[in-house]
Amino acid sequence: MAFSGVIPALLTPFDENLQVLPDKLVENAAGMEHVVVCGTMGEAGALKFEERRIVIEAAVAAGLTVTVGISAPDGPTAARNAEQAAAAGAHGLMCLPPTTYPADQRELDAHFGAVCTATGLPVMLYNNPEATKQDLLAGTIAKLAERHETIVAVKECSGDARRIAHIRELAGDDLAVLVGGDDWALEGYAAGAVGWVSGVANVAYEECVEIERATRAGELDAARAIWPRLLPLARLDMHPKLVQWFKAALDLMGRHGGPLRPPRMPLTDAELEVVRTAVAALSPAAVR
Repeated sequence: MAFSGVIPALLTPFDENLQVLPDKLVENAAGMEHVVVCGTMGEAGALKFEERRIVIEAAVAAGLTVTVGISAPDGPTAARNAEQAAAAGAHGLMCLPPTTYPADQRELDAHFGAVCTATGLPVMLYNNPEATKQDLLAGTIAKLAERHETIVAVKECSGDARRIAHIRELAGDDLAVLVGGDDWALEGYAAGAVGWVSGVANVAYEECVEIERATRAGELDAARAIWPRLLPLARLDMHPKLVQWFKAALDLMGRHGGPLRPPRMPLTDAELEVVRTAVAALSPAAVR
């Protein structure tokens, strides 16, 4: 399985009693091919272990290629999540370094070693300094991929497009580099990314796919023509309230965003107006 192309990081829909709605997850993923579930966007920290299985199995049963976020504070817990994902039929794994502790190289090796030996599934290493308070530099990422053969990709979320070129310089074609931040996807593709793990693709999948197609074909004018419409929504991905923003956007478009699990709370009226303006920039007729 290759990690490439636009890969939406799916939201997890809940009903008014905050129970998982797997059918709505599948509806929201209509037309998509490869998705990430149980990531930050999917409110993974608020999902029980059994609920994770329900989400994974629903996506797999829908015929999607499914990568599962398995990040955890420690390697053994991440490995347990990996085993669950494999048993549920997942195609790949995505994993942060330890989420509560800035690990050194030896500890990173142990963490990802636990993940990589738990299953035979390919692993997308996830570098997100905002989430972990630890920035994995290009050399560290390349070393981890060299030492753990099932690490075949990295979701790069540092916000620095130069990092993508540096990783490619060190790891070559052995490691697929994917953009992890929506508001710099255009720059990321220009720097050599082969894919994009995207929050805004929950709302604007076709536009994201067209931007990827145009940039990879060298049609930068075509990509730039779409980018201004998408960018107000894309910027919302780089914010602690990214889940609230995109669930609200889906609701405004007549799809299922729905409630949030604590500690997240609904947006204020002023915040909702930000989302409304961003959705209208994408397509004025889309707001309901």
